[in-house]
Amino acid sequence: MVRTADTTHRRFEEHPMSVTTTASTASASSTASTASARSAASGRAAAYAVPAPGAPLERTTVPRRPVGPHDVLIDIKYAGICHSDIHQARDGWGEGIYPMVPGHEIAGIVTGVGADVTRFTIGDRVGVGCMVDSCRECEHCLSGQEQHCVQGMTGTYNALDRAGEPTYGGYSTHLVVDENYTVRIPDGLSLDEAAPLLCAGITLYSPLRHWQAGPGRKVAVVGLGGLGHMGVKMAHAMGAEVTVLSQTLRKEADGRRLGATHFHATTDETTFEKLAGTFDLIVSTVSAPLRLDAYLGLLKVDGALVNVGAPEEPVSLNLFSVIGGRKTLAGSMIGGIAETQEMLDFCAEHGLGSEIELIEADRINEAYARVLASDVRYRFVIDTSTI
Repeated sequence: MVRTADTTHRRFEEHPMSVTTTASTASASSTASTASARSAASGRAAAYAVPAPGAPLERTTVPRRPVGPHDVLIDIKYAGICHSDIHQARDGWGEGIYPMVPGHEIAGIVTGVGADVTRFTIGDRVGVGCMVDSCRECEHCLSGQEQHCVQGMTGTYNALDRAGEPTYGGYSTHLVVDENYTVRIPDGLSLDEAAPLLCAGITLYSPLRHWQAGPGRKVAVVGLGGLGHMGVKMAHAMGAEVTVLSQTLRKEADGRRLGATHFHATTDETTFEKLAGTFDLIVSTVSAPLRLDAYLGLLKVDGALVNVGAPEEPVSLNLFSVIGGRKTLAGSMIGGIAETQEMLDFCAEHGLGSEIELIEADRINEAYARVLASDVRYRFVIDTSTI
């Protein structure tokens, strides 16, 4: 069954977007494209959407809510293509909401602010990641871990907001977001290389921080793709000794350039013999099922295998693999808003942008096929001025 948002489209058309600006802010917002400005004024945004599960993305328009007192209007400049976009566009993780506008790696410029906004002004460089709201009242929201909201965080796309309306993501010209779920992109990061940090970056930064990657720690990153390449960069910058575990040695030169000291092929069975009991922390970024028992065998006593990739298929485990050595099998998902800002500041300090291939919007479907074929080094980013 495919859920649609046709009635929502009609409802939003009746309420055009309004933004309070002053003469000075109007001047600063002139950098926004004419097309984007026109669509913002009409309450609609040009976008690329998936009309039905597994269908090719098509150019369309979608509704954007009016700018509320605590909202910012963002002229989206760049949007990263995450593997999770493909999972959701194909109902890989459950039933989706269609039409679906993917994209939760968003970088742009503030072009409008609500009357009560205090965090941002016109012209600020900002980003939006995987969530645009949460309950704001539960213990996790109050502790800065909004991603674990008891009521469930509101996804940037393929979700229903607190008013019951569908959310539409970053493959679009502009977005309206509450200031509390918006982060500042430091001047030391270019917007195009910063966009993937809003998902890939924080997805790796959060577990590396939580499991204390740093000097004296041996960290392995499984998979050198859009997520994994940022994990290598970050773990190296944190001072850990980094190893890449990849299917083949094809990307070894890249892995070492990005900060890995060691690189091993997982298709070589001797790898698991040579590296047994080696690592304090292994972070798996792959979205295919792993032989968990084999990877757990690579951990030291009290080591942790943390999964940030999410296969669509179930995985199996022999519990003796964690009982012996008091090992931890764990998962991690993005981070809270404060930690996401911390991650961006860390990346700016260490010069850690994402390795990207910039594409025009009419190549999104081609990019999806190439992601599935592992034919990208290491993140596709859409130039949204081409939508």
